[in-house]
Amino acid sequence: MEVLKIATAGSVDDGKSTLIGRMLYDTRSLTSDKLEAIEKTSKQKGYDYLDFSLATDGLVAEREQGITIDVAHIYFSTEKKSYIIADTPGHVEYTRNMVTGASTSQAAIILIDARKGVIEQTNRHFFINNLLRIKDVVVAINKMDLVDYSEERYNEIKADFQGLMAKRDYQEQRITFIPVSALKGDNVVNKSENTPWYNGDTLLGHLEELDMAAVSNVGTPRFPVQYVVRPKTEEHHDFRGFAGKVYGGELSVGDEVVALPSQTRSRIKEIYFYDKKYETASRRSSVTITLEDEINLSRGDMLVRANDLPTIEKQFTATISWMDSKQLTAGNKYVVQHGVNKVLAKVETVHHKIAPDYSGLDTEANTLGMNDIAQVSFRLNKPIFYDKFKEHRTNGSFILIDTQTNNTVGAGFISS
Repeated sequence: MEVLKIATAGSVDDGKSTLIGRMLYDTRSLTSDKLEAIEKTSKQKGYDYLDFSLATDGLVAEREQGITIDVAHIYFSTEKKSYIIADTPGHVEYTRNMVTGASTSQAAIILIDARKGVIEQTNRHFFINNLLRIKDVVVAINKMDLVDYSEERYNEIKADFQGLMAKRDYQEQRITFIPVSALKGDNVVNKSENTPWYNGDTLLGHLEELDMAAVSNVGTPRFPVQYVVRPKTEEHHDFRGFAGKVYGGELSVGDEVVALPSQTRSRIKEIYFYDKKYETASRRSSVTITLEDEINLSRGDMLVRANDLPTIEKQFTATISWMDSKQLTAGNKYVVQHGVNKVLAKVETVHHKIAPDYSGLDTEANTLGMNDIAQVSFRLNKPIFYDKFKEHRTNGSFILIDTQTNNTVGAGFISS
């Protein structure tokens, strides 16, 4: 069954957690004990309705404050698809959490309160979706019940958001507007009679019909080697395979490949998944590959098609989302974890900070604080094999690790 990963974003009290809870409830994905707990807590709070946000706000601080703080992953399935929803916080101070939640998503839902319309945080949410090259974005205009299901108000917000769309630099996104009421259930899973002027799909209906190939950034096949398989058995004493995960497109038996960094050529001889042979390894499949020639490959090396090599360099420029309280400054050294490859890197230049509300660039900045986003150049102690993020989301992204604390301090998206 296909798995669709979705990132959600919304400002305080836009109803994001309630929307996800409503989706779980209407698709009958809540367990009986979870539903009983929601009913009990809702009554204790004096509500005459079910507080569906309780289905997702798991931290004590989240329940007490009525906000989302951490990234929660919610899983549910229908007959057509399986879904993983990253419930990300919308506050400015949790930008890093939103980047983390959206970094592996193929689609996104941006919530807008129908009473407030497009606000500064909406700009930030759309900017991050644009930065992370998410191809399908649903703009869910929520709390339509509080504006009397007004078509005029819906169209006003839609027009404001379309003005925001003109500022993006990634034009391949499909933007869909849906009027919803998460609390009442209008147009979430079931079609609403309160919006006869709306002829589009429900939120779930839209997600169900998404073409997975269209929303996935396929790119070209990349196979980072994670492990060299050498069985210590008499039967397989001469077996030498390379285990890893296929990113981008497919690899097939007979394909001419290049081993990096040696740039030695060979052809794929066999593809195994455990003890079964396959002719083709599909995108995101974990397999073991054998080659026709005995060539030197180890963990951190990469197999690519012979006619489609990545960039092999000891320097690059990337957009960085900084996640640590300790500042990044020019001259600092970090470990770049690019796939399974770890390389020591030095910050050469902080070019500019990027305002994620589309208000411009700060060209005077030379340090980054927590939740800052900036364009930064690095020099590495050895080459890595990378693609631009806009061309290959997996092979164009990396994380930064502090050499002293071993903490993950930043996420990066290679631009050149």
